[in-house]
Amino acid sequence: MRKTLIVLFITLAASVIAQPAQAEMRVGAAMQIITPNPLLPISGGVGTPVPAKEKRGDLTARAVVFQNGKTTVAVAGLDLLGFPSVLGDRVRKLVPRIAGENILIGSTHSHSAPDCYAFPDGKGGHTGDLDYIDFVCNQAAKAINEALDRLEPASIRIATDEAKGQIAFNYYAPDLYDRRMSVIQAVGRSGNTIATLVNYATHPEVLGNGRGILSPDCIGPMCDKIEQQTGGTAIFMNSAQGGMVTADNRNLDEPPRDAQRAYWNGTGTWDECLRIGHLMADEALRIIGDAPQQENATLFCGAIDVTFPVESELMWAIIEGSPLNYPSGDDHTVTAQINVVNLGNAQILTIPGEALPNIGFYLKRKMHGEHNLLFGLTNDAFGYILTKVDFMSFPRYDYVSRTSLGEMTGEILIEKSLEFADRLPRPDQSP
Repeated sequence: MRKTLIVLFITLAASVIAQPAQAEMRVGAAMQIITPNPLLPISGGVGTPVPAKEKRGDLTARAVVFQNGKTTVAVAGLDLLGFPSVLGDRVRKLVPRIAGENILIGSTHSHSAPDCYAFPDGKGGHTGDLDYIDFVCNQAAKAINEALDRLEPASIRIATDEAKGQIAFNYYAPDLYDRRMSVIQAVGRSGNTIATLVNYATHPEVLGNGRGILSPDCIGPMCDKIEQQTGGTAIFMNSAQGGMVTADNRNLDEPPRDAQRAYWNGTGTWDECLRIGHLMADEALRIIGDAPQQENATLFCGAIDVTFPVESELMWAIIEGSPLNYPSGDDHTVTAQINVVNLGNAQILTIPGEALPNIGFYLKRKMHGEHNLLFGLTNDAFGYILTKVDFMSFPRYDYVSRTSLGEMTGEILIEKSLEFADRLPRPDQSP
């Protein structure tokens, strides 16, 4: 009996020794200014940029790096209208310590920033400033590298809830938008906040591009308030905000300008950016407030390339006419990287453009995390993404259809993304 117990003890001890130690979660974050000096014209999309007369707040490149064992993932958010993959690849080459496919670069979609698409102007030129574009790439890489240098042991907190108050609405159909806000917060061993990432769907266009004010719009005040309240670096990653989920700056105390269509006049001031941004910050901190800490949260990152046909003449003209040399196929196709990231009990899926809310709802419903996050306008920025049944279906969708790659973009995105996610490991299901 004693011999049996000794053998059993030795066997159990050997088993414990043989088990690999649990990997440690480490997180770092950093921020760099990307405000042009002198100021450059402001782009709200295809068309002639408007000269900037002043600035309110600074444009920034904000980055957070997660590392667990051999897996390192970087997430960067830039205060720009969009950031094409051809520029993202420039940034990745400047961050050799992280696998390129594990670097996720998104834009906040501010409509008060310079053009980083280098849109063709129809006269043989373009509307971008190539020196500024190089500067943005260098600053984004610097932010990621600094975040990597600042890695420290951390726990993760993740929460999702409805963001309350007058923050966003759907301009096309006021009630059809996703009210859910997800927040990821990394906390160091000493209790210091390292990073707070806010994931929410909205167009930051309180100011827009017509007022001549260069600005991060409401996202700048949101990040500033979070950092003032908690410390660390705040980062905003947009979600499925297409067609047309935007900042709710409606003057609801006044009669609508078109009651039948539910169109209100809006307030386009910096004070309104402060109101919305500060409310977003308050809601983000409320949502994350009681979230449990996840020690040594697991981390997984997968990536695939997905090819989309380009049916839009406008979008193809941009691809062919921009001096950035967008990669494209002779068969009128473009290819985008799509990532699935598992972080603790959350799953993150990237979208290379502006998906309409119904696509966002469907993707979240089919994903596998306790918290499902969508990073829109990430790894690329190929216009609006509609389902085939929405494409050119209503007069209201004429613009978003013309600035979409084509009728099948949404169908391909949904099919390929979920098929990929279904093949991957599942996120943790407990904090």
